[in-house]
Amino acid sequence: QVQLVESGGGLVQPGGSLRLSCAASGRVSSINDMGWYRQAPGKERELVARITSGGNTNYADSVKGRFTISRDNAKNTVYLQMNSLKPEDTAVYYCNAIIPIGPFSREYVYWGQGTQVTVSS
Repeated sequence: QVQLVESGGGLVQPGGSLRLSCAASGRVSSINDMGWYRQAPGKERELVARITSGGNTNYADSVKGRFTISRDNAKNTVYLQMNSLKPEDTAVYYCNAIIPIGPFSREYVYWGQGTQVTVSS
């Protein structure tokens, strides 16, 4: 059984920073892509940033230059450093991992439980 556990959300003022972490536990030998998504009230879940196992990254246009995704493969953990936060960044943030399982390395998609980020004065 694989679990993704997120931490680091909270309340921050506009212009502030937060760092989210997401650790995978369980029967994990390797992880392919990892990413962060967010969902604001009344809106669909959207991609924030993704990172491949080799470290290649891509970002939503709305967060480029402000957010940085990184990962520690030894710890099976992905991070999201969020700077210059804006009220429109308020959402529940979910981490996501694509993990190969079994003798044929079939890929499964796992999601964390979500962590609330609120940007408000």
